[in-house]
Amino acid sequence: MTRSASQTAGRTPAASLRTKLTNRRRNEDPVCAGPVKVEAPVQPKTEALPEYPHSRRRRQLKVEYEKDERVSPMKTEHWEPADWRKQLGFIREMRSGRDAPVDNMGAEKCYDMEAPAHVRRFQVLVSLMLSSQTKDQVTAAAMQKLRAHGCTVENILATDDEKLGKLIYPVGFWRNKVKYLKLTSAMLQKEFGGDIPSSVEGLVRLPGVGPKMAHLAMDIAWDQVSGIGVDTHVHRISNRLGWLRKATKNPEETRKALEEWLPRELWSEINWLLVGFGQQVCLPVNPLCSVCLNQHKGLKNVRT
Repeated sequence: MTRSASQTAGRTPAASLRTKLTNRRRNEDPVCAGPVKVEAPVQPKTEALPEYPHSRRRRQLKVEYEKDERVSPMKTEHWEPADWRKQLGFIREMRSGRDAPVDNMGAEKCYDMEAPAHVRRFQVLVSLMLSSQTKDQVTAAAMQKLRAHGCTVENILATDDEKLGKLIYPVGFWRNKVKYLKLTSAMLQKEFGGDIPSSVEGLVRLPGVGPKMAHLAMDIAWDQVSGIGVDTHVHRISNRLGWLRKATKNPEETRKALEEWLPRELWSEINWLLVGFGQQVCLPVNPLCSVCLNQHKGLKNVRT
């Protein structure tokens, strides 16, 4: 026997070995009675994704990025009106005479400088309450009568409504102001020891006191700048000059819009400056644009 024959005799033919393995598998798994069918591996079925243009995907990412930038306080855009510093300079020049009613009869001029500090502060608040919807000349006359009568918390509470009404007449809405003066005086006596609150939050709690009065009272009475005092003059002129990103409907909207961009060191001056300008030049009806420097210096954003 040759070596090749010996190797063949000691090896099970391939067909015979396959038969044995098949029979053995049938014995171990009776369910598989038929021949084993070997199939090619099945690839997982994937759903085709819709194809979007490249430009559309980029646009979506860009919008999301811009949104994130808008939320970040570090990326907040600072807006301010064009030429506002030039306009302010011209208004200062036109107001250099300091001869408007507000200069001689405003809240800063209506209190008794010889009175105790808490009485002076109370008189500042009273003059501001009376000045609403009232010309400075009328407010100053009413304050002169009140001071002669005794403009203190105790005297206001001791004065009957009829007498108080005669003292402040003819200020605008004088009947309502009689009521507010009484209620406010009672509150000051009970909660603040006869003095006025030293915060905007405390001041606006008082009957008849709004944000404009509160900020002016903080400035004049407490020598603290808490915000811009915006009355009808400041409201009107700020819109006419284009000092607001968009037109506002009331003084409180104007105050918030101005405080967003106007430097804080100007907040105290701007009320006095614009009120006098509004009393003499930028009038509510028939403003004197012919003498306004802002109309003759080539400034284009003034709204007439």
